[in-house]
Amino acid sequence: MRVLKNQLQETIRLNILRWFGHVQRMEENRIPKRVLYMNLGTVRLRGRPRNRWQDEVREDGRIIGKEGWQGKVHNREEWKKLLRMARNCHILHMPME
Repeated sequence: MRVLKNQLQETIRLNILRWFGHVQRMEENRIPKRVLYMNLGTVRLRGRPRNRWQDEVREDGRIIGKEGWQGKVHNREEWKKLLRMARNCHILHMPME
């Protein structure tokens, strides 16, 4: 059961990165890209800041692509190769916290 849960989490994390790459390659005026970087102007509560969706994507990107991962997003073939390598090597196999 635990192995299935880890595989499911890894699949979800890879699909999120795949979607992120798709949105990054969009033109600036497209709605999904505008929503991704939208600032709602809300006030954060006291205490430790909650992890945002972008924080998780950034961390997963660093895990699979080391330093230059954001530059590979704009090259579709490089991005696909990076995600394929991460899936085959189970790089994101560690559970999310």
